[in-house]
Amino acid sequence: EAQWRGDDPAHATPGVVWVDDLLTPAALDAVRAIMLESTVFYQTKMPERFGGYVGAYLDDGLHDRLLLRLAFELHGALPGIMGDHPLKYLWCYKYDSQYTGINTHADQAAVNVNIWLAPDSANLDPSSGGLVVYTARPPAHWDFADYNTSTERVVKE
Repeated sequence: EAQWRGDDPAHATPGVVWVDDLLTPAALDAVRAIMLESTVFYQTKMPERFGGYVGAYLDDGLHDRLLLRLAFELHGALPGIMGDHPLKYLWCYKYDSQYTGINTHADQAAVNVNIWLAPDSANLDPSSGGLVVYTARPPAHWDFADYNTSTERVVKE
C-alpha cells in the first residue's frame, strides 16, 4: 500500500502498484485452469480494428466462485487501496500473440486490478507483452468515447 500512496521510493508512481507473485502457486493454477477450460469467451475483437483477442465478462458467464472469492479477498487484503470501492466488473481476455492486443484506452474505475495469468515462459519475446499504464488524465472536455475510440489521438494529446 506504500506504493499506492507514493511512500515507497523504489516505486515512484503514486496510484500505481505492481506485485509479482500475488497469488499462491495453487491459486494461480486454479485460476489458470478456469480460464483455459472456460467456454464463456463470447466477444471477438478482430485484429484489423481492435488488436485480435477474445473477451469474457462477469455479466455474460464469467462468474466462477473462485474468481469472485479472489476479488473479495483482494478487497479485504488491501483496504488502503480498495477503500469502499466494491467489485463492479470482472473480465478476462485471451490474446493471439501475432496481433497487438487491446488498444490504448481508459477504464472507468476508481481501482483497476489486472492479473496476468500466462507464465513468463509463454512470452517468446521478452521485449514485448505485458501492460503499459499511463497516468495522464484525459482533457476535461473528453468523454469516455473520446478516450476509447482513437488510439492515435490519445497518444498525441
